[in-house]
Amino acid sequence: MAAVSRQKVRDALEPVVADAGYDLEDVSVTAAGKRSVLRVVVDRDGGVDLDAVADISRVVSTALDADDVMGDSPYVLEVTSPGVDRPLTMPRHWRRNAGRLVEATVRDEGTLRGRIVSADDDAATLDIDGTSRTLPYDVLGPGKVQVEFDRAGDPR
Repeated sequence: MAAVSRQKVRDALEPVVADAGYDLEDVSVTAAGKRSVLRVVVDRDGGVDLDAVADISRVVSTALDADDVMGDSPYVLEVTSPGVDRPLTMPRHWRRNAGRLVEATVRDEGTLRGRIVSADDDAATLDIDGTSRTLPYDVLGPGKVQVEFDRAGDPR
């Protein structure tokens, strides 16, 4: 079984996933016995529900069937959305998590914890203990979403 290039798979799938209205967040190929597991992580504004996973699975499967990027080796395709543990590293990650509590390292300041108020292509605005701070991405390290089980003011 020849090794499958993660980058070649990513290059083949990125335009297909984008045409379907999603962002390709990650691709991994892992050996699992005599076959491989191809995990494709996608996201979009508004999130990815089970119907979207089924739709993008069909699109990706069709594209892989038409291309030889996976070679002759058998594989299992898994399509998923990013988990809460994914670091926020791109402006779209910060934007899609508006309203969430995050922790991030700020250059020359250390670690800050705050709620994402908004984010654009240049910076994220956080509410830190009632004070709004806009932090450009060049000083803001990767954010880590903080899981909240009992958020004050949440009617659920």
